[in-house]
Amino acid sequence: MTTLVKLAAITATSALALISSAGWAQDSQGVEDGPAAASDEASGGDIVVTGLRGRPRTVTDSPVPVDVFNTEAIERNGGLTDTLDILQTLIPSYSVSRSANTTANTFVRAPSLRGLSADKTLLLLNGRRRHKSGSVSVGGAGSQAADSAVIPAIALQSIEVLRDGAAAQYGSDAIAGVINYTLKDASEGGTLAVQAGQFYEGDGESIEVAGNIGLPLTDSGFLNLSAEFSDDNNTVRSRTFTSTAWDPFTAYDTDAAFRSAVDAAGLDLNDPLEQVGQPKSQAIRTVANAGIDLNDNDQLYGFGNYSWSKGDAFGTYRVPGGGHQVMDNPIRLDDGSIWRFKDMYPLGLQSFFSGEVTDWSVTGGWRTQREFGNGHEFTADLAARYGYSNIAYSITDSVNPSMGPDSPLYFRASDYTSDELGLNADFTYSIPVEAFAGPLEFAFGAEFRREGFEIGAGEPASYTGGTWSVADPFDFCTDEATIGSRTLRPGAPTDMGINCALASDPVYKILQPGSNGVTGLSPDVANLYTTESYSLYGEVTVDLLEGLFLDLATRYEDYYQTFGDKLVWKAAARYYVTDWAAIRGSLGTGFRAPSAGTINMTQTQINTVGGVPLNSGLYPATNPVSLYLGAVPLQPETSKNYSVGITLTPLDGFSLTIDAYRIDLKDQIYATTQILVTPAIEAAMIAAGIEGASSIDQVNFFQNAFDSRTQGVDVVASYRAFWFGDTPTTLTAAFNANSYKIQQVNIAGVNFNAVSRYNFANNAPAWRANFTANHDFGPVQATVRGNVFGPYSRQTTAAGNAIQEFSTQAVVDVELTAPLGDNYQLTIGARNLFDHYPATNQIDDTNGRTYTDGPVSWQGGYYFARMAYTF
Repeated sequence: MTTLVKLAAITATSALALISSAGWAQDSQGVEDGPAAASDEASGGDIVVTGLRGRPRTVTDSPVPVDVFNTEAIERNGGLTDTLDILQTLIPSYSVSRSANTTANTFVRAPSLRGLSADKTLLLLNGRRRHKSGSVSVGGAGSQAADSAVIPAIALQSIEVLRDGAAAQYGSDAIAGVINYTLKDASEGGTLAVQAGQFYEGDGESIEVAGNIGLPLTDSGFLNLSAEFSDDNNTVRSRTFTSTAWDPFTAYDTDAAFRSAVDAAGLDLNDPLEQVGQPKSQAIRTVANAGIDLNDNDQLYGFGNYSWSKGDAFGTYRVPGGGHQVMDNPIRLDDGSIWRFKDMYPLGLQSFFSGEVTDWSVTGGWRTQREFGNGHEFTADLAARYGYSNIAYSITDSVNPSMGPDSPLYFRASDYTSDELGLNADFTYSIPVEAFAGPLEFAFGAEFRREGFEIGAGEPASYTGGTWSVADPFDFCTDEATIGSRTLRPGAPTDMGINCALASDPVYKILQPGSNGVTGLSPDVANLYTTESYSLYGEVTVDLLEGLFLDLATRYEDYYQTFGDKLVWKAAARYYVTDWAAIRGSLGTGFRAPSAGTINMTQTQINTVGGVPLNSGLYPATNPVSLYLGAVPLQPETSKNYSVGITLTPLDGFSLTIDAYRIDLKDQIYATTQILVTPAIEAAMIAAGIEGASSIDQVNFFQNAFDSRTQGVDVVASYRAFWFGDTPTTLTAAFNANSYKIQQVNIAGVNFNAVSRYNFANNAPAWRANFTANHDFGPVQATVRGNVFGPYSRQTTAAGNAIQEFSTQAVVDVELTAPLGDNYQLTIGARNLFDHYPATNQIDDTNGRTYTDGPVSWQGGYYFARMAYTF
């Protein structure tokens, strides 16, 4: 693998720049599955990769690796309804996990391409850049990327995945690659589908209703509409948790109030009190795509989406005893009596936090094509777009501890909004040159972008301090500087045992202000942040000789308000050694400017480590607390991309591509290790005016933490044969191997410790593979897919920095589709057919969490049925 990477000498960019599709019709007759179905790809045929720069090329004819999946491949998805999960089943170098009991990554999941975080893969819709989500990951790379899930699968005509750096074409974010969703553009017909399913465990019931319809728009245009409604129930994958501080069985024997509450509720303590699993969610997603020919040369186009979703996830269970900092901390009421939250909630509290996501966008443009004779061709494409994404967090069945018995149970904690305005002007000019084997293609253009990120405050009860946010709130005791000298004031209750001279007396207890779990943000934190940039790009492509294709691109981008300017470039080449074998490669530079969200993200939440809940605060690098701890303002990441590969089509119906790559990232942004709050840090936080500073246990922030190297290899093979008469069998196999290495740590070791470094390098599988067999038994279509995950491991700060190894694992999906007549068809299938689970968590049993977040699903088997009507 490393040897192949080092061979990269000539190189990258491509006419695969997906920008040009811009909503206009793609030739659906020419688009096939790529590695998923491979009929035309297997022969190196008419698999069109749409691109404004240069002419469309087939997958095997491309100088860099590209996958193209058509409607059929998208629909044969094992009952998946989320486009993120669908892509993971098709592309081994693409992965996404399901997080439980967290905030950002529970409701808006962050995928990875070639081992890099989500914000290093650019998402396009009809060739236009998608706006970023309002959700920012509060750990790891601090990813703020576009939300792929808001586009329903039924709206997609094809998915194109460029697995190579493309910053020279698209600018910031396209370091790992580019994914382009192309919308359906039919002007007639449609589909209505209903799907239902559930997990083998008997939970997670889901139902989805989706429809698509094509309508004429005058005599020379189309309007294509898609909509999807989904309702997914929660799952529970946890176990009874016990610790030396508190466990339910001991509490049942020793705590009369707990025993009485358990008996009254009819609970079985062998069932987990803390429930961990997939959140309950509902979503409505709609998409519109339209185009109209003004004449033979000019077209107007427009497309957009609206999506609303709401998820309700389990929060950390607040145990009622064991000195729990919320439930079992005594305070004195206004009559002097002692009170704890466990008196009100003897069973403890299982909180729920919710994320409500609203996402919409609109894009419009004009495209013209002109021929000037003698093979000279010119195109122009002018477009404007706007996108908006908001995620609002709330928490229920929680408390503001400082409010004591007066605390509400529901809190609207915060919301985060991202919006983006983009203006584009793209041009191509094609000139035939007699000395070359093909025309000389020039592409050039300009782009302006304004990105905004707004932090919204929560309701006052979610962040303010209540009565018990100060010691002795009712002035029962005198106020001598030394507690040992204090006595009861006249009029204070004398029959409640108040001991003013004893510092441990509940009269002095201070409880955390703000909602417990996800603490609300105050108006002092709320603000609007914007960044603006403009860019100019140019690209030249040509078939220099018969069989030799070259591509050169450069881009100048200027973040004139913040990060200054950057010039990046890329070169790519493909050469046919024979008519069925070619070598290809790329070399280029790239960059990614940190988003306004990553720069300014602020959040306080509960992290539970070894059963101990800790209040954790994430602050911007420019916050006074972060600066006190040594933070410096964030700067852009820069990269160098290398790739080299071969494409082979030696047999009719067979193709093989092998591509090795290396991505060197400098100044990679990553969250620091959690820093425990000392008295000095607490004083700095108080001085910075941070609400609830005295109750925050640990803090962290984002930094340009290290330089890294990611290298790997992609292998895609496909074969279509007719072994059983006229019915085809298609076999595909895809393989990806990656290694990750931190070349240099750029911040102090205390801020990025050995555990963080270990997990960066080892949390992802060393390799991944998938194998798919599609066969038509007459009118019945059958699909079998295997996903194999190589070994990986995880380290924790608990139990002496223990490490858990995970061995190679496999998951099998199957489905059958049969026509029922009158344009109806029925699909039945199972995902994770053999009910595989990853190994249980052995190193940091956090409140009964059975499985840790990782690359392999921890939900178990799932079966489904789908009925579709096509008209």
